[in-house]
Amino acid sequence: MGKLTNFKRSLWVFHASGGSCNACDIEIIAALTPRYDVERFGIKLVGSPRHADVLLVTGAIPRDFADKLRRVYEQMPDPKAVIVIGNCGTSGGVFYDSYNIVGPIDEIIPVDVYVPGCPPRPEAIIDAVVKAWLKLEKLEKQLEGKEE
Repeated sequence: MGKLTNFKRSLWVFHASGGSCNACDIEIIAALTPRYDVERFGIKLVGSPRHADVLLVTGAIPRDFADKLRRVYEQMPDPKAVIVIGNCGTSGGVFYDSYNIVGPIDEIIPVDVYVPGCPPRPEAIIDAVVKAWLKLEKLEKQLEGKEE
């Protein structure tokens, strides 16, 4: 894994839940609890996509939520990264081939990191956020013209 060097601020994360069973959502919250305490690394959950660097998406996406998810993604400032948490968002999971489910999520918005599992453990979610952090560092270097 690469070394975090250039992203000189905290990483703010927005969570969008699209029809999940809440198991993945609970694991995201578990990453914020004192056992894992990701805020000590500067990873903070925010309430608006306009303030976020990373979008966490959980659940199979119902047809009426797809446009809302696109709008949330477009509201995020550049550079940004998207992480899909769980099997439902990655492939549709048990809802695959349901009449009201669109997706997987990468057919709606671009996805940078996948976290498989039902539900994935908090360690896997934290690892995915670090991978997204590395992508943001690379994009920020490109924006500054310091291509490696």
